Amino acid sequence: MRLGVLDIGSNTGHLLVVDAHRGAAPLPAYSYKEPLRLAEHLEDGKVSKSGIKALTEFVAGALDVAEDKGAQDMLGFATSAVRDATNSDAVLDHVAEETGVRIAVLPGDDEARLTFLAVRRWFGWSAGRLAVFDIGGGSLEIAGGADEEPDIAWSIPLGAARLAREHFGHGTPDEKQIRGLRKKIRADIAEDAGKLLRAGTPDVAAATSKTFRSLARICGAAPSGEGPLVDRVLALSELQEWIPQLVAMPADELADLPGVSPSRTHQIVPGALVAEAVMDIFDLAELQVCPWALREGVILERLDQLSGRDPTEGDL
Repeated sequence: MRLGVLDIGSNTGHLLVVDAHRGAAPLPAYSYKEPLRLAEHLEDGKVSKSGIKALTEFVAGALDVAEDKGAQDMLGFATSAVRDATNSDAVLDHVAEETGVRIAVLPGDDEARLTFLAVRRWFGWSAGRLAVFDIGGGSLEIAGGADEEPDIAWSIPLGAARLAREHFGHGTPDEKQIRGLRKKIRADIAEDAGKLLRAGTPDVAAATSKTFRSLARICGAAPSGEGPLVDRVLALSELQEWIPQLVAMPADELADLPGVSPSRTHQIVPGALVAEAVMDIFDLAELQVCPWALREGVILERLDQLSGRDPTEGDL
């Protein structure tokens, strides 16, 4: 069947039209996205009028695209920026009234769980016990386990866009500000790190989504043009060498780095500090970069539901 998956993230609104059926990898047929930057449209905890307008217009446009491309079903979900907004219900009610599309808000632990499902399906059972990390615009998701359903999954408000807005909103940070942000990030991650550490060293530690992909590309990983099947790794030692250089670079130089889009240059340094902290606190020398993430997890769970399969049971 052909599905339209509407992902309202903290940075980007993304419609992915896929051909999907049970037992096969979802095959992307068409992609439509806009840099909504909802995390930066929050005013006193609420999505601003301009943010609501941008979101509504994007959803209406995405619906037209999905219909044009023959999508039989539409799955819409929103993550941290909408989830954390004090007016999230009113925002989504407005979008539904204007477009007819009802977007569900994913709790943070569900976001971590579904991302874990996608990574498990990508790497397979031979990966053994998995640890999965995802730096989004608004939050960091962490999950771990040996099955398709993680043993532990949680979300921390340490997204790259959120940290950029809260800590770098007044220009280039100085050394004291960087040190303070680094301390905060590590304390927030370490608070619940034992949930994952108690299970011991994972057989495979994986990273997903744009921030990790950009950092891996900066550190020398293959470009996206070489396809999803190429192995990509983010090494802690290489990231640590790059961080002082990233801190010192102006926005135009950051935008010239491989894998960095101009709209995300302000997120690279906070994203790098979160990635470094994750790898250091969980004692990981490197992370395998997985091309599948939350969207694929949503699709896979939907296919499981349509087939009547319980995803926690695994294959016989």
